Amino acid sequence: MSESTTLLVFAHRDEAFAFADVPHLVTGVGKVQGAVALAAALAETPVDRVVVLGTAGVVGDGPDRLSLDEVVQVTRVVQHDFSLPSPELTPAGEVLLPERTATIATGDVFVKDDAQRAHISSLGAELVDMEAYSYATVCARFSVALQLFKIPSDFADSATTDEEWDTIVFRKSEQLRAFWDARLR
Repeated sequence: MSESTTLLVFAHRDEAFAFADVPHLVTGVGKVQGAVALAAALAETPVDRVVVLGTAGVVGDGPDRLSLDEVVQVTRVVQHDFSLPSPELTPAGEVLLPERTATIATGDVFVKDDAQRAHISSLGAELVDMEAYSYATVCARFSVALQLFKIPSDFADSATTDEEWDTIVFRKSEQLRAFWDARLR
């Protein structure tokens, strides 16, 4: 019986900050960079599972709004910046956090606008990022199991700034590392 192989993936190098001692792929930010880098990696070295760790903005409101301090598993992926109908995608990996799952909307923009946030939330998403849809598409095409885990970094509203993310991403990377060590290693 062969040993299962896993590819650990991050979009941004700062999200991978706490993983210097763990082999991983940094794809670059956005749907195109994410898709191209992941497809190239899977074409070069087939794997059984892709695990994506990263940050995301919270777009949900109300009493069930996601915490900025808990890792959640993404179990449904949609696009928010594509005007034509596109299918919802369900990552094919095992659900490890059934008590903390979320839908994520992907688009090629860092969301920091209240109207945009409300639109994304209306799609049924609790989180927003810039790569998850491309990762899910590529993994489906390569028939590779995908597990997406996100630590919320901000509330994707008008108070959110690029500088804020640049400051907290290192702490978020450390939170992701603690999760990796406790649940995925």
